[in-house]
Amino acid sequence: MSALVQIRNLVKTYGEGEAETRVLKGLDMTLEESDLAALLGPSGSGKSTLLTILGTLMQPTSGEHVMLGQDLTQAGDGELTEFRNRHIGFVFQFHHLLPDFTALENVVFPTAISDGRETAQARKRGAQLLERVGLGHRIDFRATQLSGGQKQRVAIARALMNQPELVLADEPTGNLDRESAEQVMALIREINEDENTTFLISTHDEKIAAACRRQIKVVDGKTASA
Repeated sequence: MSALVQIRNLVKTYGEGEAETRVLKGLDMTLEESDLAALLGPSGSGKSTLLTILGTLMQPTSGEHVMLGQDLTQAGDGELTEFRNRHIGFVFQFHHLLPDFTALENVVFPTAISDGRETAQARKRGAQLLERVGLGHRIDFRATQLSGGQKQRVAIARALMNQPELVLADEPTGNLDRESAEQVMALIREINEDENTTFLISTHDEKIAAACRRQIKVVDGKTASA
């Protein structure tokens, strides 16, 4: 495997002067292609800030953030938006589906936004992804008609819509019962193995962390292991 993401001496501070708070304190981390890694650490350790930077939604104060050979700390807002849409997918604890949209419409939504319209090709891929996550029979159901586990599977399909190299998952099973959580994690492992998609999963769930091949712990703004 080769490095997909390289983070070196990453620093993020908020505020200035006496109000300055340093959240990331020279953090180092590497994600390899096809990685399946758990991101661990107590509340306030910097995990959420790190995920936000990895998702190109925020720039660090200093340090190196390279993905696919591109130094993202030197990219402008437009470049970051284009890069994010093409290469990064997101799955959140609360699925953030559009309630009045069908499962298919929710999955296709990222491509419809970037392309300015919903295409037949996008609908075909969206339908294939829903089949892939076991929801082909719910393709025309609105989000309000789906269970919590089904909604999270739709969210995973949506994250994969633009064929990203990296999927960032922030507590993706935190709002699910144990059975649904295990089903979602099994699906993530399957996609990781079959499609070589890299997953970084932030979690407090020891069973979910143990199901990943690597565990990366963030303590006081730095990685304790990687």
